[in-house]
Amino acid sequence: MADATTGRSVADKLFAIADAFARPPASSSLTLTAIAERTGLPLSTAHRLVGEWVAWGGLSRDDDGRYSLGLRLWELGTLAPPARNLRTIALPYLEDLFEATHEHVHLAILDGHDALYLEKLTGHDAVPIISRVGARLPLHSTGVGLVLLAFAPTALINEYLASPLAGFLPNTVTSPDRLRRRLADIRTTGIAQMSEEMTPGSSSTAAPLHDRTGAVVGAVSVVVRTTDASSRQTEAVVRLAARGIGRALGYDSSFR
Repeated sequence: MADATTGRSVADKLFAIADAFARPPASSSLTLTAIAERTGLPLSTAHRLVGEWVAWGGLSRDDDGRYSLGLRLWELGTLAPPARNLRTIALPYLEDLFEATHEHVHLAILDGHDALYLEKLTGHDAVPIISRVGARLPLHSTGVGLVLLAFAPTALINEYLASPLAGFLPNTVTSPDRLRRRLADIRTTGIAQMSEEMTPGSSSTAAPLHDRTGAVVGAVSVVVRTTDASSRQTEAVVRLAARGIGRALGYDSSFR
């Protein structure tokens, strides 16, 4: 049912509150005022609906009065079959990859025009980066994102490249023509390499994950400090992990 004064349904308002935590800049906790501003809701309406979210378990109220996403949402999210199955199958290989590198290890899938991060393993001394489990980051400026975009349907690639490409750092590739050439190279080599395009001081190596049909259903990456002179070794272990996950998913590269 739509609100006669705003034209927005109750469901739209409730979903807007959940989306407020993912809107740039994404935040793990928000004040009630910030939620109202991000959703465009009157403060009184936001207060009432946030209270319903808290009662259901979708949000929790912190000691300082700020609100965070509740465990109920995380619990439901882990039940999504594609994400749950891929993460479960990939996790042992991700752990092996982490033991081999002690750097950031990512597992991500394509969701719309974003790379959605399903898993992240990280070491104490790894370079600081902004990724986190559940985060969405741009396809053109992340290692896993480039892989996912390279193997996406042509229509999605064309649509993505037709939209403005944000330049986060001087090295970020924002030219559609350059990006098309880069994607073609990734499809040929089966690996994506990028350096300081999303976070200063970090470099990423990523590879695709194929299922039994040969379709790319995800990407795995390792992010290291740009100063680390180990790109060839990193590429080798990322490829090895991707092949292992692919075999576990039923992929047979001999029939590619």
